Amino acid sequence: MLIIGHQKQWQYLKKLAETDKLPHALLFYGQEKLGKKTFALEFVKWLLREDIERRQHPDFIFIEPEEKEIKISQIRELIWKLSLKPSLAPLKTAIINQAHCMNQEAQSCFLKTLEEPKGKTILILVSEYPEALFPTILSRLQKIRFYPPKLAEMDDYLKEKGLEKKELEEIIRFSLGKPGEMIDIISDRQKLTDRKKITSDLLEILNSDIAFRFQYIKEIAKKQPEDLKEILEVWLRYFREILISNLQESSAKYSFGESKNIRSFPPFASLGRLKKVIESIQNTNLLLSNTNINSRLALENLMLEL
Repeated sequence: MLIIGHQKQWQYLKKLAETDKLPHALLFYGQEKLGKKTFALEFVKWLLREDIERRQHPDFIFIEPEEKEIKISQIRELIWKLSLKPSLAPLKTAIINQAHCMNQEAQSCFLKTLEEPKGKTILILVSEYPEALFPTILSRLQKIRFYPPKLAEMDDYLKEKGLEKKELEEIIRFSLGKPGEMIDIISDRQKLTDRKKITSDLLEILNSDIAFRFQYIKEIAKKQPEDLKEILEVWLRYFREILISNLQESSAKYSFGESKNIRSFPPFASLGRLKKVIESIQNTNLLLSNTNINSRLALENLMLEL
């Protein structure tokens, strides 16, 4: 079972299931790449006592976005499948991954299923942005929040891989505190090199004029959405680390990059300004991930905040 951390959530849900108190609809929420989807799949596998690795089990339905959204046709198909009697298991189960990508029609349709569940079913919604769901949907879900695992848990996992201390520390730092990112880096070490380059580029941007910044945006706006998302995630971690450092009044202990890079960083007027930058990066990332907004325009607007 590949779950790094989240043992409290596992034990809590397992206890509910064993005492027949598991609600028919759950929301797993928290930052992306924390392992929420993996956790959901493992939990359904445990519930069904069946192998669902290929997601072809007749009593299991898996839904995720098609072209950045979950459409009403997908939800209608889900409702139809849930209306059928279980074939092998005592219940029907479904996971809606990135549930916040349901469009309004899909959410309205899904709400009816929540209001009038048919038979014994377990629905698990997985989302990084639960606020994008209708309040009426949220009110009918039992919410389970996921947090980044403790460093010790990530450290133990990496030690099992036989990594040297320096490499281990770098992977933890550049995985953005997320198990999914950590596993991605282990499987593709180029990601580690890429993230170091993103950090180096950001430091150069922060010490450059607006013309240089907009030229940089012109170049990266040509990248694929997943590449832009990775850039913004690295930026987000960078500013969060600075915010934490400032809150602790100990910039000398700031751990993201070399000390010379820290000294070259242009000072912010206040913690409020840092928080605004972090919020702007988060909002831009959300727009680029879930809408068809012009990426260059969105990134230029963000650059004006840095």
